[in-house]
Amino acid sequence: MAEENKIATKAWRKDSKENSLSEVFSSVKVPASGGYWRKLLAFSGPGLMVAVGYMDPGNWATDIAGGAQFGYTLLSVIFISNIFAILLQYLALKLGVATERDLAQACRDHYSPAVSFSLWVLCEIAIAACDLAEVIGSAIALNLLFGLPLTWGVAITALDVLVILFFQYKGFRFIESVVASLIVVIVVSFIFEMIKSRPDIFPMLSGLLPSPKIVTNPSMLYIAIGILGATVMPHNLYLHSSIVQTRNYPRTTAGKKMAIKFARIDSTVALMAAFFINAAILIVAAASFHTSGHQDVADITDAHKLLAPLLGTALAPILFAVALLASGQNSTLTGTLAGQIVMEGFLHIRLKPWLRRLITRVIAIVPALIVTIIYGERGTANLLILSQVILSMQLSFAVIPLVMFTNSKHKMGVFANHKAMKIIAWMASGIILLLNLYLLYDTFFK
Repeated sequence: MAEENKIATKAWRKDSKENSLSEVFSSVKVPASGGYWRKLLAFSGPGLMVAVGYMDPGNWATDIAGGAQFGYTLLSVIFISNIFAILLQYLALKLGVATERDLAQACRDHYSPAVSFSLWVLCEIAIAACDLAEVIGSAIALNLLFGLPLTWGVAITALDVLVILFFQYKGFRFIESVVASLIVVIVVSFIFEMIKSRPDIFPMLSGLLPSPKIVTNPSMLYIAIGILGATVMPHNLYLHSSIVQTRNYPRTTAGKKMAIKFARIDSTVALMAAFFINAAILIVAAASFHTSGHQDVADITDAHKLLAPLLGTALAPILFAVALLASGQNSTLTGTLAGQIVMEGFLHIRLKPWLRRLITRVIAIVPALIVTIIYGERGTANLLILSQVILSMQLSFAVIPLVMFTNSKHKMGVFANHKAMKIIAWMASGIILLLNLYLLYDTFFK
């Protein structure tokens, strides 16, 4: 059995022996002896870094718009999207552990140079869309907290390259600690917002059940697919397949089984926390805006202005803006790593992290500045939602290769998906693909 897995792993090694994120590969110690909880703690961290992508400013825009316009109806979309996320991130971490290749490297090994290059371009578009949401979200947070004009806020976000460099030199575990701390800030803020908004329990619970209106109502479908794109992010699949390899576990069949087991727990728990935050944003919007007749609230700034009078406390909008800023900064860290993984994996080109981040930052800042200058706050709100729909459009190009690779006995050896998992994975991929094809048809041919 060990030999079978060894042969399968070698199938990936076509042209190189490089490790994903080689500077931190196998750098986090896992105790060889010790109890269950010590090992689980050692493997905890990558899940939280992945969960960051499920609570970034793009999620805020789609969740606020969905809650304000349609009440609790789209809670079911967040729930289903989170189930998809748990499934797909599990496949991503299993690919990374079993083959010691991240998803970008696996695509480069498997596909022709032309196909691999095309997938890289599509992934870069997704990362740019995510970065765009992060830039705008951070700029809005700075505006809400300190009154900075949005254009200045957008420009200032370019300076976070220096912050990232500082964190990267501190080590990977330090980055994970910073991410975890900022997530705690977001969770505490929204627990407070939930308590103050006093949502209706039974309508909220009924919102977890899917409604046919989500598909038949074009406006609802547009936001629903935006939520899907904001929740299941394509670049997160590349990220997870890489950072799970930072743990120093035995590279044997038994060691990999242990790594997959604990990484799956880490990922699932972290993504449930992300589900709480996403659901909380939509619930606060539904309870505060939809039920009070403010269904036209479609952006973060309007939501911030209305929180104090509707919830009866000046602390609500402050915590809202603090959580938004924490969300934007967290996305900065994980976006940097995802960009590095994608470029190195697909193209085998290694750039210094600050240069890679500067390139993606410029790509995101230019359209954000143009829209901010020309259209102001309303334009940035629309751009946030559009960025999440773009992310959703790119999703199938990451999901389908991932499912193909993890289904393959030749590539995964004993870690290949079993029959039931193959069926579930293809069903999830098919739903994602069909929803996006429907959105394209509805947008361009109706």
